[in-house]
Amino acid sequence: MGGATGDPVERGYPHLEVVHEALTAVHRRLTADGLPHYAAAVAPADVAFDDTEDLHLGTQRVAGALVRHLRLPEARVIVTFREMTHAANVELTAGPEYFVELNTRFARHRRDIGAALAHEITHIWLHRLGLSFPGTDANEVLTDTAAAYLGAGWLLLDAFRQDAFTSQKLGYLTPEEFGYVLAKRARLVGDDPAVLFTSPQAYEAYERGRARAEREERVPPLAAAPWPARRRYARDRRHGTAAAHGAGYAFEGAGGTLRVSFPCPACRVRLRVPVRGPVRARCGVCGSVWECDT
Repeated sequence: MGGATGDPVERGYPHLEVVHEALTAVHRRLTADGLPHYAAAVAPADVAFDDTEDLHLGTQRVAGALVRHLRLPEARVIVTFREMTHAANVELTAGPEYFVELNTRFARHRRDIGAALAHEITHIWLHRLGLSFPGTDANEVLTDTAAAYLGAGWLLLDAFRQDAFTSQKLGYLTPEEFGYVLAKRARLVGDDPAVLFTSPQAYEAYERGRARAEREERVPPLAAAPWPARRRYARDRRHGTAAAHGAGYAFEGAGGTLRVSFPCPACRVRLRVPVRGPVRARCGVCGSVWECDT
């Protein structure tokens, strides 16, 4: 896992396309029936760690809590500490034992051990499902996205802290991208990750990510779209052409068979509905229902 202390923190949404692919992949693998098992986020008390607890016993306790949260009952995670460039590393094997190495700096900054382990144990979860993306960077984005979406990755965002002299961020997603994924999760399962954050910078990044996620629920042909966007949509519909302004919808067919396709705001699978006024679109992958005006 990547992690930086003191280096400039990348901001914004540079990995958003891969994040969307990751959301779709997780939904397809778990289905709408499997995701409710992860409706509750990992509890702060289960990963809390202070200087009074034995380092190794406490680390194994936190690892066990994350294994249980990710529903990996047969996985045994052995955690050690060593000097390394990266924040952490996991050895992916056939199991049932997995070996995780943490940077020795976490022995001095125990509050972030849960965040580091959340990323590495999500690697194990993905490995056991056989779910991966080509390329190291894309696979790391998949791991961060899955961790956040399954209720463990709020720890990674909460590890983002800045002051006038230093900064720290764990994981490969930017703070805003973590906030975006957590907002997608919040809408689907009804939790509120904002109450979990101890870092003011994490809360601010979540709010920015949430605003971005909410904007995706107000684009045509969704009925909640504002009037200017609906007027552009009507113009595109008259011509039967794909939107050239990044709205994401496209028209298919002609005349009475005209349909519009657009990404599901929850899982990013493309939905297709007939162009005939008010309709309801139900996503067959995540089960979300969207009111549309086509």
